[in-house]
Amino acid sequence: MNAKPDVRLPAVSVIMPVLNEERHLRGAVQAILAQEYAGELEVVIALGPSTDRTDEIAAELVSEDPRVHTVPNPTGRTPAALNAAIKASRHPIVVRVDGHGMLSPNYIATAVRLLEETGAQNVGGIMHAEGETDWEHAVAAAMTSKIGVGNAAFHTGGQAGPAETVYLGVFRREALEQQGGYNEEFIRAQDWELNFRIREAGGLIWFSPELRVSYRPRPSVRALAKQYKDYGRWRHVVARYHSGSINLRYLAPPTAVCAMAVGLVVGAALTPWGFVIPGGYLAAIVAGSVPAGKGLPLRARLQIPVALATMHMSWGWGFLTSPKSLAKRVIASRRPAVVDAAA
Repeated sequence: MNAKPDVRLPAVSVIMPVLNEERHLRGAVQAILAQEYAGELEVVIALGPSTDRTDEIAAELVSEDPRVHTVPNPTGRTPAALNAAIKASRHPIVVRVDGHGMLSPNYIATAVRLLEETGAQNVGGIMHAEGETDWEHAVAAAMTSKIGVGNAAFHTGGQAGPAETVYLGVFRREALEQQGGYNEEFIRAQDWELNFRIREAGGLIWFSPELRVSYRPRPSVRALAKQYKDYGRWRHVVARYHSGSINLRYLAPPTAVCAMAVGLVVGAALTPWGFVIPGGYLAAIVAGSVPAGKGLPLRARLQIPVALATMHMSWGWGFLTSPKSLAKRVIASRRPAVVDAAA
């Protein structure tokens, strides 16, 4: 039996969008329920149209602990799931967690303290990628290295301070209500877009390495390529929708794709010197994979260059081929879904 919640601490709602998460859902929810936080806690799982045992596992979790609830998300879209879970939740602090994310034991307690200390509207920390197979170990190494993701603090770590965006996020409910929640037109990049609006309204987004969430990478090259193509595609939509939101880090992958294409064409049609560009890129990612793979098994280390190239090229290709029709659809629906606190 859980101890009586400490009413002096703010109550917390954890929202979780899930779709085909049978592999990790139980562990992710158990990590939430085991948090070292004495305040009141609830978990709201938004269920998409899964084709595996996700719904069955969620029903078991609901029957096992009264703090766990579910709401339907028939669209299967992440931002719609998040808004549905927010509407169904009750508490002044809202913690976003994914179905394959594992919170560190003091995550919520630390986040609540940081909200109070900094006055931020949203705090977040490190997306700590951890694999279970050789391929996932390789992807995790790529996702936590600067050659893989640049200087993004929530991937590679860094000093605590104001940030453009953070991984997942722990929000004050009033910030979500003020912004109308997540913009449901953004299939991807909805976190970045919401945090941009919060900052534009004068709110503070705060990064702290004290906050840590274990993340399970995509299990195949194809799945990773799709993930990063979608990231690039929708990051370009954010750039169209919010002028001034782009920076040099986001332009590096599309620039690399263009340089590789030019080098291959020149090398094949005009002069072998054109192959210097793709050759130099391949040499760079192979060299960068050496420190990134320190301590990993040989089979995992050998796959890091593949993971790096997949991430870079897929993100860049997605950015370059992002259709303008996506931005038009977003702009046509500028007002995000209104989020009302549940009674």
